[in-house]
Amino acid sequence: MKTILYPFREQWSEIITRPVFDNESLFKHIRKILSDVKKSGDRSVRKYTKKFDGVSVRKLKISDSEIKKAGEKIGEDLKKAIDIAINNISAFHTTQREQVTHVETMPGVKCWRKAVPIEKVGIYIPGGSAPLFSTVLMLAIPAKIAGCKRVVLCTPPSREGIIHPAILYTAGLVGITEIYACGGAQAIAAMAYGTETVPKVDKIFGPGNQYVTAAKQLVQLEGTAIDMPAGPSEVCVLADETGIPSYIAADLLSQAEHGPDSQVLFITTDKSLLDATIAEINEQLIQLPRASVATSALENSRAILVHDMEQGMQLANAYAAEHLIIASANADAYAEHILNAGSVFLGNTTPESAGDYASGTNHTLPTNGHARAYSGVSIDSFVKKITFQQISEDGIHSLGGAIITMATTEGLDAHANAVKIRLNK
Repeated sequence: MKTILYPFREQWSEIITRPVFDNESLFKHIRKILSDVKKSGDRSVRKYTKKFDGVSVRKLKISDSEIKKAGEKIGEDLKKAIDIAINNISAFHTTQREQVTHVETMPGVKCWRKAVPIEKVGIYIPGGSAPLFSTVLMLAIPAKIAGCKRVVLCTPPSREGIIHPAILYTAGLVGITEIYACGGAQAIAAMAYGTETVPKVDKIFGPGNQYVTAAKQLVQLEGTAIDMPAGPSEVCVLADETGIPSYIAADLLSQAEHGPDSQVLFITTDKSLLDATIAEINEQLIQLPRASVATSALENSRAILVHDMEQGMQLANAYAAEHLIIASANADAYAEHILNAGSVFLGNTTPESAGDYASGTNHTLPTNGHARAYSGVSIDSFVKKITFQQISEDGIHSLGGAIITMATTEGLDAHANAVKIRLNK
């Protein structure tokens, strides 16, 4: 982890740069996969599953009996933990439902907006080095609350050709019955175009590696909506002298262990805290089963000493982290100045992993600086907002003149005539 002391503002753009991939060759590679799946359907999905996951899959669709039996392979402690997460995630997301409000913009002119669920959605659940069953909760629960009629789940099989039981159990618990054993770019293609087995969906959700992210971006160009351009996971910890080294180190490593292409950023005003945290990282790292993965991620990561918290907050806003932890006794006050972040965690007793699993907020968040313009997944992600208007005879007489004047000025006489014909009648 590279240490940078009191950088000049001119250095910030380099400091906040994420790991760079060769997108041109990546997209070329992904386009070939998308094209093959679009042309050959299930056959291509099986071919790439064999190539990338090392397993031959005979049946892509997981049977109802397999889903039901998954619970037998899950311990009671995990089941109780999942129940707590379901309750909290449901409670938080249910409050996001939007009530229909009718507005009379002028006498006789009524307008309103209604949230209508997207009919068919696809959710992608990473299942390679870490089977992210928690992502099932983060995507399926808001989809169900929003009222989506059909939720399709794709996740890669293991080398033994099976889906992790925690994924199957969690999916069954929240009412998902359409589960397919395919991952990577081929799964995104299958949901975007449809195959003999995997249905075509209207919008695709879920995190993934650079290949999954590239596939999502490319199918979006062809008309399939996606949640956001989410790539490798990241965290930024902003701390003053009241931060706790062992906590900060644990939070940084919790994201570093996601993958070698992940990145963590540590910004602090206190040199002794920086040194103590680096020492803690080295001590905790050797105890992690995924130490080699975290070590690779730390090579892309930085610890930065700044003059004061104002400068630290400016740097954090410039970075626009997926996860931002404010490790301070004054976290509430500092949070008021945060403009760019996917999700913010306040205080020394609020670990980022709480949001990943069970506090209630969603963990599917914008990465790679996209938090400057994108929000994390919510109920809004699973609906489209349709506007309505109804104009009475009095209303069209009151509003008609303005419409005619504006349409005529733009040279759109047919628009003006659509009003004139009503006024004349």
